[in-house]
Amino acid sequence: MQSTRVMLLAEQIGFSHISPLNMESLQTSQEVRAMCSGDRCGSFGHSWSCPPACGSLDAIQSMFSRYDSGVLVQTTGQMEDEFDLAAIAETEKRHKALFDTLTRQAKLLFPDCYPMAAGACTRCKKCTYPDRPCRFPDRMYPSMEACGLWVSDVCRKSGMGYFYGPNTITFTACILTDLKHGV
Repeated sequence: MQSTRVMLLAEQIGFSHISPLNMESLQTSQEVRAMCSGDRCGSFGHSWSCPPACGSLDAIQSMFSRYDSGVLVQTTGQMEDEFDLAAIAETEKRHKALFDTLTRQAKLLFPDCYPMAAGACTRCKKCTYPDRPCRFPDRMYPSMEACGLWVSDVCRKSGMGYFYGPNTITFTACILTDLKHGV
């Protein structure tokens, strides 16, 4: 099973938490997508990795159904207090670097894997959306939320924690690995 190899890679790379992904937990939600359209993060309609550019929920759910397994990964950081923006930014930066490494290695082994990151793509200072094609389409991944997923539910249904105590921050991402036979 490919997901086992990706889990070993994730462990070697240094994620805080790693778990097999419960594929039945991948149920897109219009409610999550509606939160995206509220544009609190400033990426809705401004990034190839976010709605509407990342695809319709029907298309995403159909793509999910092509896979048999996947892996959840998390990076957890410690904060001085709940307003420790420096610790949050450092943990996010570390998570994105770890996930980028994992995804590059996973794609070498399994070209059809499908990564979903934590938060919008930040690879470019300013995204080319919608005027020009993505500069790095092979290194741009939609977030789990952009794909319409309740991340806390995916974690819970996969037997993984989501909250690791006061003064912690956790970023979650996943990679779908095993394509169903005949797909």
